[in-house]
Amino acid sequence: MITLLLPPRERFGGQRLSASTGRALARGDRGDRNGDALSNILDVLPRGWPVAAAARQRDAGDAVGSAWLRADPAYVRPDINGARLLSYGQALGLTAQDAAALLKPLKPLFGDAGFPIDAPVPSRWYLRLPAGAKLPAFTAPEQALGADLFDELPQGPEGRRWRALLSEAQIVLHNHPLNAQRAATGLAPVNSLWFWGAGALPDRVQSHYARIASDDETLTALAVLAGVNVAPKPDAWNGRVEAGSDLFDLRDARDLALLERDWFAPLLEAVADGALKQLRFEFDDGARYDLARSQRWRFWRRPLPSFVNAMAAG
Repeated sequence: MITLLLPPRERFGGQRLSASTGRALARGDRGDRNGDALSNILDVLPRGWPVAAAARQRDAGDAVGSAWLRADPAYVRPDINGARLLSYGQALGLTAQDAAALLKPLKPLFGDAGFPIDAPVPSRWYLRLPAGAKLPAFTAPEQALGADLFDELPQGPEGRRWRALLSEAQIVLHNHPLNAQRAATGLAPVNSLWFWGAGALPDRVQSHYARIASDDETLTALAVLAGVNVAPKPDAWNGRVEAGSDLFDLRDARDLALLERDWFAPLLEAVADGALKQLRFEFDDGARYDLARSQRWRFWRRPLPSFVNAMAAG
């Protein structure tokens, strides 16, 4: 089986489905997912998404026995109403030398606070947390992009300490000579950090998928712990049908025409030919369609013209 993990149907608005996709969806088995998408892909115990520990284990192999927090390099732009997170991590294009230079003045700051900082990968920075550290809730960076920074920073009594640490780190980074060099060449400065993904390694992670292709770090870092074969999301389906279940994470898609060309059309053709036994459309709004060759006999069902019509139909 191949599963396409797709964005909420409403994102596509009135974009028209092709005749073949509209027909396949109308004839398919419609269902609703229980819980969020990631919980259906990964069974993590204890419950939670400790991406910092999972990613640390993947990057450095030393996550066992400690709790971890990501402190990724970030670019924050002030505006008239405050500041906004505009870029972070890999998008900043740091080299190992860049990361080492930026971390040098930050190490005493976080070391004195009891949170040693390092970067086994230039785009992923980590804080090792002491046992029993009380932490506030942190927001994942992809959820905070473009938002008012004040609304996304950790709140409450525990959050106050982290906001103060962030302010000190921003001062250090603002004065770093590397940022002047980056600005001179048109690159965004690394003028902030983003704290997120706190936790220790889970006791168990399982998945019924054999392979997952995704650019989502939470999904991929934890999938590695489950023994899943993880790869970056390709631009289009590669045409291979392999034993076991595959998942392609397409939640960043916005252009229905590209999805039709690169994914829906070739996969539906594989179903029609019998090369692929089952194709699942898994939407982020909870809707699910299971498609199979045997459903072609449901010819009395009228094709769906768009995902909006699919939502209206239930």
